Amino acid sequence: MPQGKIVKALSGFYYVKEDENGRFVQCRGRGVFRKNKITPLVGDEVVFQAENDTEGYILEVLERKNELVRPPISNVDQAILVFSAVEPDFSTTLLDRFLVLIEANDIEPMIVISKIDLISSEEVRQEVESFAKDYEKAGYTVLLTSTLDISGVDKLMPYLEEKISVIAGQSGVGKSSLLNMLRPELSLKTDDISSHLGRGKHTTRHVELIPFGSGFVADTPGFSSLDFTDIEAEELTYCFPEMRKLSADCKFRGCTHVSEPKCAVKLAVEDGEIAQYRYDHYLSFLEEIKDRKPRY
Repeated sequence: MPQGKIVKALSGFYYVKEDENGRFVQCRGRGVFRKNKITPLVGDEVVFQAENDTEGYILEVLERKNELVRPPISNVDQAILVFSAVEPDFSTTLLDRFLVLIEANDIEPMIVISKIDLISSEEVRQEVESFAKDYEKAGYTVLLTSTLDISGVDKLMPYLEEKISVIAGQSGVGKSSLLNMLRPELSLKTDDISSHLGRGKHTTRHVELIPFGSGFVADTPGFSSLDFTDIEAEELTYCFPEMRKLSADCKFRGCTHVSEPKCAVKLAVEDGEIAQYRYDHYLSFLEEIKDRKPRY
């Protein structure tokens, strides 16, 4: 039986790119999936059968290495988190929420700060560049891009090769514009920021894998929830790479880096090795997780 990858899901149909010859086949899922509560996802490697290119059936979903619920996609290699320098303003709090969710799913994060060309204040420019250095120091890859300079966007291309990448981030930060600069023929829909709401409108309605060189980029509707519903308190440290690296040096195993003595993480914060706002966000997220209502 042929195998392939689901590259698009829309209105009950799954569009599969066959591994062997690269053809695209429109498929439906077998009833057994509904019975077993399995929903095929974009990104799934599947076994299918098809008499022609429009009447195929997915027979089996192969084991996933990861899956996201919102957006619904599987087997993601990296998440490119796009946050604008201005319009809307750069938010470390929101970025850290995204980073924690991505780290918790064992997906490699990458940060793209867009709209650098729209910064009108030198003070804001220095602040954004300082944030970029903080995240690089924490262990993340950070790219600064401009909507006017294609060379900055071109730097992103090597990171897309041979990977499934999700582009996510705040609404209105230029995710679709970024993809359009990389592949102008896509003509993905973009909307301006609403001056009344101070945020953009979601312009992407379904999940689809778009070929970029030897890789795929998922154009998704974005994360509809940023709650830490599936993250336990003791796991949060591992979602902050700079803390994860130092945890082994804490006096107590399972140190929460709150009130324990001889904590390597708190010492690093005092010494300026870990950004204070990153630590403050960690404490805030930890409280949020601890205050979460138990699920039964």
